[in-house]
Amino acid sequence: MGEIRAEIEDMVHRETRAWNAQDVEALVELFHPDMIWPWPPSSVDHDPATWIFALGRYNRERWKTCWEELFQTHRLIHNKREIRKIELSRENDAALAVVDIDTLWRDRQGRDNHWKGRVSKGYTKMPNGEWKLIFHTDVLRY
Repeated sequence: MGEIRAEIEDMVHRETRAWNAQDVEALVELFHPDMIWPWPPSSVDHDPATWIFALGRYNRERWKTCWEELFQTHRLIHNKREIRKIELSRENDAALAVVDIDTLWRDRQGRDNHWKGRVSKGYTKMPNGEWKLIFHTDVLRY
């Protein structure tokens, strides 16, 4: 089980490095083809009944375009991430990583876009043994 936890930690760190480098290709390589990412309207809307899908089901080109636009219009000020928990399924084929993030983007007009709070990242083991991110909740404050 320690080996699987290390693989999941590596997935979280790979994602962090991709954000830091603003590497769109590295980001999209992490995602399962059936990835979904629901978003709350704000970081304090914990009731999932209020959540929406800003990007819809994973679509490589659409998601790349979204992040390329972010990278072109914003500067990354800082990106701090701390893994709080990794939970594995009994079958060792699914994992949940709980991560506290503090990511600050600033646009050209000096306005901040601050991602600060806790996210949940769900991973699934593919038939070839590779792990992929299959769901992600947006940032919530706890």
